[in-house]
Amino acid sequence: MGLPFIDLAAQQARIRQDVDQRIAAVLSHGAYILGPEVKELEVALAERSGAAYVISCSSGTDALILALLGLGLRPGQGVIVPSFTFAASAEAMAVLGSVPVFAEIERSTYNLDPDGLSSALAAAHAQNIEVVGIMCVGLFGQPADITRISAFADKHGLWVLDDAAQSFGSTWKGRQAGTLGRVTATSFFPAKPLGCYGDGGAVLTNDDSIAKIAVSCRVHGQGRDKYENERIGMTARLDTIQAAILLSKLSIFDDELAARQQVADQYETLLGGKVTTPLLAADATSSWAQYVIQLPDGADRQAVQDRMGSKNIPTAVYYPRPMHTQPPYLHYPVAQGGLSVTERLASSVLALPMHPYLTPEQQEQVADALMSSL
Repeated sequence: MGLPFIDLAAQQARIRQDVDQRIAAVLSHGAYILGPEVKELEVALAERSGAAYVISCSSGTDALILALLGLGLRPGQGVIVPSFTFAASAEAMAVLGSVPVFAEIERSTYNLDPDGLSSALAAAHAQNIEVVGIMCVGLFGQPADITRISAFADKHGLWVLDDAAQSFGSTWKGRQAGTLGRVTATSFFPAKPLGCYGDGGAVLTNDDSIAKIAVSCRVHGQGRDKYENERIGMTARLDTIQAAILLSKLSIFDDELAARQQVADQYETLLGGKVTTPLLAADATSSWAQYVIQLPDGADRQAVQDRMGSKNIPTAVYYPRPMHTQPPYLHYPVAQGGLSVTERLASSVLALPMHPYLTPEQQEQVADALMSSL
C-alpha cells in the first residue's frame, strides 16, 4: 500500500470519538440548517482570526462570490488576480459578469508579484476596463505580500480581497489570515488544512457593510426574515453537521499547523539544494496546505511522476494549465509583457505528500523516490 498524499484517515482516528459525539448532538436537536453549531463555529473562527465578522457558507467558491457581492463588484468591472491558481479565484468574478485581469506571480513563493500589478492594471486600462480591486491568493498555504499589495491598492483606490482557501491558519507580520484584506474568503474542502467532510467555506471581515450583505446573500438576499428579499442572493449556507465536524477539527488545528511546519522543515533538510524548494517569506508563516517543489530544467515531469508512482509515492500537479490559457478565460486581459513565470511554473511544479501525520521515515522514502526518479 502506498503512502497517502493527504492522510485524512489518521486525523479521523485521532478525533473520531469527538466527531461522533458532535454529529450525534446535531441528530438529536435536529437543527440541520443554521443550527447552534454554525454560530459556535463562526464565533470560534472570529476569535482565532481576529475578524469582527465570520459568515460561514457552503464552499470556498461561494465565499468568494459572497465577498465580491459584499464589495459591490458590478458587471464589467475588473479585478486583478493571479492566473496560477485554482479556477474558483477567477470564476467567482466571471460568473458575476465581472472581468478577471490576470497578473504575474513570484517564482519563489508562487504568489502574486507586487511588481507585476502595474502591468496588469495597464492591460485592463488599455481595454477601457475599470479595475476596482485585487484578489490575492495565499497559494499552497503562504499569504501573498499583503504589505506591498495593499500599498499598491491604496495608491490606485482599489480594495483587496484575500483568497485564503489554502492559507487559513497562516500569518503575515503576526496578523492572522482573515484580517489581511478588506475581506477574506476561505474554504473548508476536506483536503484543506482545516477541512470538513464535505464542502464548506467562510467569509471573514471587519467591514460592517460587507458582513451585512454576505449574511443576506447567503440566504437568497433575505432581509428581516427569509420571506423578505432585499437583494438577489443565493443558497450558500453551511450545514450544521459540517460545522460540528469543523469544531472538532478546530480543537487540534494549531497542533496540526505546528506538525505541518515540522514536515516542511524536514523536506527542506532532505531536498534543499537538490531541487527548488518553496521559499517562506520572512514576514510569513504558512499553513502548508501543499508542499510544492520545482523540478530541474529539462526534467520530464510525467516520467518523474510515473517512476515515483511505481515506488508507491503519490504526487500531484497544482496547476498544470494557468487560467489565462484555458478556453473560458482566453478573452480576459493578461498583464502587459505576458506571464512567463506563471507559464514556466505550470510546467515544472510538483506537489509531494503533505499532511501533519507524515513521519520522518516516510519523508525519507519520498525524497529517495524523487531523487532516483529525476
